[in-house]
Amino acid sequence: MKKNIFLVTIALMSFVLVKAQPRPGGGDKKEKIEAIKIGYITKQLELSADEAKVFWPVYNQFDTEIEVIRKARISELMGAKINFESMSDADVAKTIDSEFNSQQQELNLKKKYNEEFKKVLPVKKVARFWVAEQKFKLYLLEQLKQQKENGMPPPKGPGPGGQH
Repeated sequence: MKKNIFLVTIALMSFVLVKAQPRPGGGDKKEKIEAIKIGYITKQLELSADEAKVFWPVYNQFDTEIEVIRKARISELMGAKINFESMSDADVAKTIDSEFNSQQQELNLKKKYNEEFKKVLPVKKVARFWVAEQKFKLYLLEQLKQQKENGMPPPKGPGPGGQH
């Protein structure tokens, strides 16, 4: 059972890693996603120009720090995926512990930045931010699913809409 959970975790992280890799001719894909995300979050939070001016630098620092944790996490999981069958039980246990530690680091960082966001935004907007982040991730996953099912690029449009 633990082996299956571990393999599923590695498979999911591998999928994220593959999707996140820059492709020739598609280098601006990440920038496009980021632009859509900024628009989406700005809309969901109903940020004023003044709020956006103070929120986005804090968010960008948060994003930079969380990416460092996620890249290290993905790197370790990819190594474990490649070497899984030859790994000792102790090495597998270390990898699982490391995965939990990475998740805890992310949680700690989110808690830290939750406090930072509350310094620049009203608490209700901070709460809407965390919801908007999750909704945006679900939107991207749905777009990937549609793309895979249809064998074509995801539908174009202004990005995820919806009301809060």
